[in-house]
Amino acid sequence: MTLSPSDSDLQDWHKRFAAQANNRAWELSVLERTAEQDQEMLDAAHASAWHWSVIGTELNRMRSTMLLAEVHALLGFGASALRYADEMRTYFVGRETADWELAFTHVIHAHAASTAGAIEAHRIAYEKALVAIKAIAEEEDRAIVNKTFNQVPVPD
Repeated sequence: MTLSPSDSDLQDWHKRFAAQANNRAWELSVLERTAEQDQEMLDAAHASAWHWSVIGTELNRMRSTMLLAEVHALLGFGASALRYADEMRTYFVGRETADWELAFTHVIHAHAASTAGAIEAHRIAYEKALVAIKAIAEEEDRAIVNKTFNQVPVPD
């Protein structure tokens, strides 16, 4: 007789896999990657998003959307990167948001806009990212955001 896991067990496993995949994708996002690592990063970002879609809050889902925007931008998928970035930006700028998360919002939106060839959106988001990064209170948080920001092309 095969036993099925309880609903609470499933919730716990979804949360565990969502967090693991999220952390791996972010880890890879700031490295010089091989083609295999690019694929792993993409798979991990989508896996995390799927698990959060099953059990997460709206905040969890928007954070995974932010990750998808960054991963798609890194891989040159401009249209999907900007679509994800627009969605998460609307969410994060429309509410009380931690300083580091608001900075990430603008940084990743700038990256997605750059990849998509949206020149004016890239310039505006880049300028907002500069201001938001300066406003981060904790130096450690600023350093983490800057690892991602350093990959964003400077607007012409």
